[in-house]
Amino acid sequence: MKKILVVLCAAVVLLAGCSKKESAAGSAGAPKQNKLAVWTAVEDFETMINTYYKPSHPDVEIEYTYVTTMDEKLGTVLASGQGVPDVFSLEASYVRKYVESGLVLDITDMYSGVRDKVYQYVADVGSHNGKVYGLAWQTTPGVIYYRRSLAKQYLGSDDPDTVQSFFANPQKFLETAALLKSKSGGTCYVMGNGTELGRPYRNNRVQPWVVDGRLVIDPLMLDYMDMVKEIRDKGYDAKINHWTDSWYASLNGALQDENGKPIDIFGVFLPAWGLFYVLMPGGSDTSGDWGIIPGPYTYFEGGTWLSAWNKTQNPEAAKEFIRYFATDDELLETWVSTTYDMISNSRVVEKLRSSSLEVPFLGGQNPYTIYADIAGQISGKLFQGTDGAIYTIFDENVTAFVNGEKTKDQAIADFKDQVNTQMGY
Repeated sequence: MKKILVVLCAAVVLLAGCSKKESAAGSAGAPKQNKLAVWTAVEDFETMINTYYKPSHPDVEIEYTYVTTMDEKLGTVLASGQGVPDVFSLEASYVRKYVESGLVLDITDMYSGVRDKVYQYVADVGSHNGKVYGLAWQTTPGVIYYRRSLAKQYLGSDDPDTVQSFFANPQKFLETAALLKSKSGGTCYVMGNGTELGRPYRNNRVQPWVVDGRLVIDPLMLDYMDMVKEIRDKGYDAKINHWTDSWYASLNGALQDENGKPIDIFGVFLPAWGLFYVLMPGGSDTSGDWGIIPGPYTYFEGGTWLSAWNKTQNPEAAKEFIRYFATDDELLETWVSTTYDMISNSRVVEKLRSSSLEVPFLGGQNPYTIYADIAGQISGKLFQGTDGAIYTIFDENVTAFVNGEKTKDQAIADFKDQVNTQMGY
C-alpha cells in the first residue's frame, strides 16, 4: 500500500526541479484576505502551485504543507478544529470518509459552472446527499497493459482490438490464460497475481458493501473469489505481487523462475497513471513493446480529490483553487503535455482522443482512445467511506482462500465476523 501511495504521489510530479518539502501545518483560524493554507499528500504539489497557480492568481497567498500521513493528520486537526488547512487533498482510499463527515465545504455552486466538462464519476465520488464536496484533476481508468511481442507469439497479433477479443469477458480471460500456458510450455503467465482482478470486480458491483447498516456481499465478489482461485490452481499466474523486485523484473522481460529459467508475464492491470509513472520508468527495457486494452471489466483505481474545510475564512478562494486545478482547460492541456496523465476535464480528453498522438512506449498507440471510453463508463455511486477498511478485510480472506489456507466458506464466514467485530456491520 505504501508503494501504491508513493506511485500515486509521483503521478503528479514530472516537473523539472522538484524538491521535497514538509513545512509546519497551516491554519485557517487566523483569517487573512486571499490567503489559503493548503495541505496535500501529493509529492511536490508545491511545484505545481508555483509553476501554474501563482502566475495566474497573483493576489492569493499560499501557505503550503506537504503531508506524508494525510489521513491521520487531517483527521486529528479536523476533530480538534485547530490548525485546519483551508484546502487539502484526499486520496481515493479515504476520500469518502471526509466527504461524508460534515466537515468539508460544499462546492456545489462552483461545480455547477463546470459540470459539463467533468467526468461524472469524479463528481459522484466527491458527492454526498446531492451536494458536491470534492473534485479531482485526474481520472484513473484501469486497463490491461500487455506485451506486444508475447501477443504476436501466442495470440497471432498485437493489434489492440484483436487482443481485446481474447480478454473480452471473464470466460475469455480464462481461456486465453490456458492458451498462453499451453503454447508457451508453462513459461508465459497471463498475469503476475490473480488478485489484480480485485479492483475490476469490485468496481462492477451493483450493491455497496453496506446497506441500511448491514454488510452486503455482492454476488460478483463471490464470482471473483472463484475466478482468482481457478487462476491460481491452474497455474495461470506467476504468484508475484505488484511493486516487488520480481514484478519490476517482469516489466523488463527479465523475470526468472526459481531455477533461473526465463519466464514472462503477458499483462498487468494498472490505471492510467501506471503508464507514465510506473511502466515507462520501471519497464524501460521493454519500451515500444506494450499496448493497452480495456480487459473484461471497466474500472478505476486511485486518484486525488481536492476539498476544503467548511470553516475556512476564504471559501471563494478555496473554491477557485479547486476549480482551477480540477477543471481549468489551459492548465490541464499543459499538464497533459508534460506528463501524459489522464485528467478529469473531458473536453481536453476528447481533443486528445481525436488527435494524432502516438506514444512510442506503446508502439505508437494513443492511450486516450481507450482511457476516454472507460472514464465515461465508470460509476462512483457505490463509493462509501467504509470501503477501504472493508475491502482490506475481504482481500486478506480472499488471499488465504487462494493460497489454500481457508475454504471459500470459511473465508466468507471469517470476513463477515471480522467486519462485524471491527466495524459493527
